[in-house]
Amino acid sequence: MDTHKTLYSILDLALVSEGHTLKQTYENALQLAQSAEAAGYTRYWLAEHHNAPNIGSSATSILIGYVAQGTTTITIGSGGIMLPNHSPLIIAEQFGTLATLYPNRIDLGLGRAPGTDRETAEAIRSDFMSAAHAFPTMLGQIQQYFKADNATSKVRATVAEGVEVPIYILGSSTDSAHLAAKKGLPYAFASHFATTHLWDALAIYREEFKPSEALTKPYTIVGCNVIIADTDEEAERLSTSLIKMIVGIFTGKRDYVQPPTAMTNEFRDILQNPQIHQMLKYSFIGSKATVKAQIKDFLDKTKADELIAVNNIYGIKDRIKSYQLFAEIMQELN
Repeated sequence: MDTHKTLYSILDLALVSEGHTLKQTYENALQLAQSAEAAGYTRYWLAEHHNAPNIGSSATSILIGYVAQGTTTITIGSGGIMLPNHSPLIIAEQFGTLATLYPNRIDLGLGRAPGTDRETAEAIRSDFMSAAHAFPTMLGQIQQYFKADNATSKVRATVAEGVEVPIYILGSSTDSAHLAAKKGLPYAFASHFATTHLWDALAIYREEFKPSEALTKPYTIVGCNVIIADTDEEAERLSTSLIKMIVGIFTGKRDYVQPPTAMTNEFRDILQNPQIHQMLKYSFIGSKATVKAQIKDFLDKTKADELIAVNNIYGIKDRIKSYQLFAEIMQELN
């Protein structure tokens, strides 16, 4: 009998809905995390993005602190910090401080992408491209800063030394799979939008994995979009906000999350666009019964240790309800 339980978590971008202030957005993020804690979610991660009016999580570590302060047991972390944007020393200091304030509750997920457009990446860091190539080196530096024996080094992140902060490697291509395997770190794949390389990346990571102090065997977290409501029709209506958001990404017209509208033939046609269809391949939209069958199939195929769900629903009540229904599905499948 298989006793393996698949954990379930949330990836949030603190999306700003039309007509909402940033302060409301942050309060909604906290409300979502509190609801997730009550529903048995393992972790709540915030993603670093820049120069996007509809994403409020640009100062990621500050928002992690705010959410951690308002919760008690759920793990709060980054999904991820885009490391080439930062100095490894500063990130070690920030997350060492967070983990001292909230012991055993802070994760550090690290990614290689800029989380923004080229011009903004260069405004953040003029040598971004060389920093991106140095990602494995920067990862090693962060790991060193967290070690207790770094106390003898000339350069120290004193607030991080000996502090327990699990590190996760995030990826949307196969590059990161090789690195996570080589370092023996847990691996989270962004299949909620980067669907093309999911299977190759998981295979590479599992085949090349080398045990480490952090991990004795591979650990995979797989992303998916989840929009669940009482009926398939209501879930489809809620998903129109996501469709509008994706169209905005492809047309370069990023905007606040729009209120949902009726699912029309025009929206159905948009979903059949090859690029959009591919991007939303692992999006599970419908009633609890509909989505449960889709999730079961996805878990059977990926053999993921954990699912991390994204939901781009306009209203906080609908967003929380969707995540509560997803938690019920995961509990029933386990």
